Amino acid sequence: MIPLIYYLIVAMILFGIGIYGLSVKRNAMRLLFSIEMLMNSANLNILAFARYLYVPGIEGQPIVLFSITIAAVEAAVALAIVKVISRTSKTIDFHELKQLKG
Repeated sequence: MIPLIYYLIVAMILFGIGIYGLSVKRNAMRLLFSIEMLMNSANLNILAFARYLYVPGIEGQPIVLFSITIAAVEAAVALAIVKVISRTSKTIDFHELKQLKG
């Protein structure tokens, strides 16, 4: 059986990569991928703690399944918005999109 600390280390690495992507990257697609990494690290933590700290009546799988569904919907809506913006401004770089302000 894999110890809990290994799951937490992997989740911490995923979270660090997501934060790095949000703070450094300017491309809209990379920002979306970074948000997905953050959500995946949270899901991994939920599953790991649900497995190792078992409480009767509280399962981690339904919560993670709901979270994955929300992430899929969020990604679909965000990709549609990025597609519309890229058609109108011919770029998906957020620093160049600041010109769209009123």
